[in-house]
Amino acid sequence: MSDALRARSASIWVAGAWLHRAFQSPAVRVPVMALLMAAIFISDTLTDLEIATAVFYIAVILLAVGRVPSRYVVGLAAICLLLTLVSFVLTKSGSREAGVVNLSISLSTICITTYLALKMVAAEGAAHEARAQLIRVARVTSLGELAASIAHEVNQPLAAIASSGDTARRWLCAEPPGVGRARDAIDRVIADANRASTIIARVREHARSAPAQRGEIRIDTVIEEAVAWSQAELERQGITLDLAMADQLPVVLGDRIQLQQVLCNLILNAIEAMATVSSRRRSLAIAAMSDVSGDIVISVSDTGPGIREEHMPHLFDAFWTTKEGGTGIGLTIIRTIVEAHGGAIWVDRMKPYGARFHVRLPASGIDAE
Repeated sequence: MSDALRARSASIWVAGAWLHRAFQSPAVRVPVMALLMAAIFISDTLTDLEIATAVFYIAVILLAVGRVPSRYVVGLAAICLLLTLVSFVLTKSGSREAGVVNLSISLSTICITTYLALKMVAAEGAAHEARAQLIRVARVTSLGELAASIAHEVNQPLAAIASSGDTARRWLCAEPPGVGRARDAIDRVIADANRASTIIARVREHARSAPAQRGEIRIDTVIEEAVAWSQAELERQGITLDLAMADQLPVVLGDRIQLQQVLCNLILNAIEAMATVSSRRRSLAIAAMSDVSGDIVISVSDTGPGIREEHMPHLFDAFWTTKEGGTGIGLTIIRTIVEAHGGAIWVDRMKPYGARFHVRLPASGIDAE
């Protein structure tokens, strides 16, 4: 392309952009439309009746649609119709029969164009309103899910804080006071308070679609930490813990806090499931091992009443729960976190009672030290 042609193309583009911006202003738009209507009227009056020049009034209608209120468009269409009739009366040359046909075509074209253009604008307005409504609904839904997530996740460390605080008070009130045990309980209170703060920060990052903080994690350490945070509640409920972890488990690449949330959720769910059990031994079993593919499989089993068959398809559905006062979002969060780590989660109904949740996490391929 020559320099002259490139310069000419650039000039045409700049001129077109300037005209587009200028036409957005009523001070420019109204005179241009008036001049266009005048030119069409003069041309329609001076030409023969066989030439349907009046159909070009639709250009004026289309220029006005979307830029002025609908009632002004209707008024403008009425003016165009009137000018068409006046031009027909003033035109002396040409066949009257052909002129009547062209007059009918011009009037019909103006009316139909105006109607369709206004319908199109109304449809676009309805579409914009529907999109805005969907955005508002999505925001409200997101806020609701965020609030439910925070409420559910923070409830665990808060419950642990209350339990540890109660334990510390009992040890301090004992004769003689168990200062060492009370100090340990207070340390757990501080750790759970910090965990609650970290959970809130992570949920907010997830709501902002911030990238997860991935790193190399020893899953046995994560399990031990989750058990330590739940220890006070296990003791209070009289639940026996059976912990079995294979030696030299592979390293997992993931977010430490999120995986802690997964295990703490599963442990808390198991504890809550056994809360009503009184006729048999309450037992929580946690196992971690490598499967044949080298991935890590973690299982959390309880001796609670188990899961009813009809509830199985809905177990991981958001906001579905059988617990009184439950949020129905805990297992949904767990599945989201596990799948974000490239893993999978499923549950088995145990016989004669109880349930076992399985979490599979892919190994990072790095040997644990």
